[in-house]
Amino acid sequence: MTDDDLLPPMPDFDYKATRRAVRRGVARTAITVLAALLVLVLAATMGSGLIQRRGDREVRMTDVLGTAFKIYNPGYDIEVRSSGATTPLSMSFTVAARPVRAVGGFVEGYGGVEHVVTQDFFGHVGRLPLGTFAGTTLSRALMNVGTTLQRKEDSRKVLARIPEGLNALAVVEFARPLTTDELVAFTTEHKSYADKVVLERRPGSIPITWGGMTMWDRAPMPGADDEPIKSDFGNFRRWVGILEDYDDDNLHDFDLSLARLRKAADDGLVYAYVDSLSTIGQLRKVIEDPLVRTVRVADVTHDLERP
Repeated sequence: MTDDDLLPPMPDFDYKATRRAVRRGVARTAITVLAALLVLVLAATMGSGLIQRRGDREVRMTDVLGTAFKIYNPGYDIEVRSSGATTPLSMSFTVAARPVRAVGGFVEGYGGVEHVVTQDFFGHVGRLPLGTFAGTTLSRALMNVGTTLQRKEDSRKVLARIPEGLNALAVVEFARPLTTDELVAFTTEHKSYADKVVLERRPGSIPITWGGMTMWDRAPMPGADDEPIKSDFGNFRRWVGILEDYDDDNLHDFDLSLARLRKAADDGLVYAYVDSLSTIGQLRKVIEDPLVRTVRVADVTHDLERP
């Protein structure tokens, strides 16, 4: 008896069974590879997101860049609506912006137009929307602070030909910079309201402006007895205090710099202010104050709620 006699007979070759086995093997291999790739993609995405959101990086992004964006666009009411949109290479947040108008009329673009501000993996800010080239009437009036445009005698004539009952959006520029105490006394005397204060004179460019709790979303709430102007300026100093030297590169993209911001915080001087509540009649009185260099009207409207 040979060894061949001990072996079972070879079955006939089954082409269909072989094809099914090969297909099952290929399918299992493909599924395994796809699952491995999915795990790698998820790990890379989630891992990069965790790296980007390390510490307080996500919150600090909106603290620094969101607030800088508001200073960069003083002619707009800006709301930071969302944050934390993270990809493997960037983080971003959404803002809604609408032009500042005189109070009381129709609100143009109610709710605002949304824009996205992006910070890359290395912390550098991407291309910014709006800014100097947005060219609102208010931003142009602020750029004229310190120039010879819209002199006092010319602004008097502008105010004289506009009905005194209209509400106005205006920039009141001082002949010399005022301290916050002097500004409080001035606005109290003229029953005026400083929506935003201008903290430097920068002819032909957007100056540093600051106003209200909406500038820095996490600013400390003022006390019941706090004077709003002083409280707002205190929050400006607190915000400048959180800035680090490495923020300077990004601040330059917002047409800002640490040196200018720190100087404004240290000086504590107000060169002009934005008022959106005064009437033309009130501004005619304000412009005659010896402390006032000129008044630049950026917008007027009927008060639709006033009888």
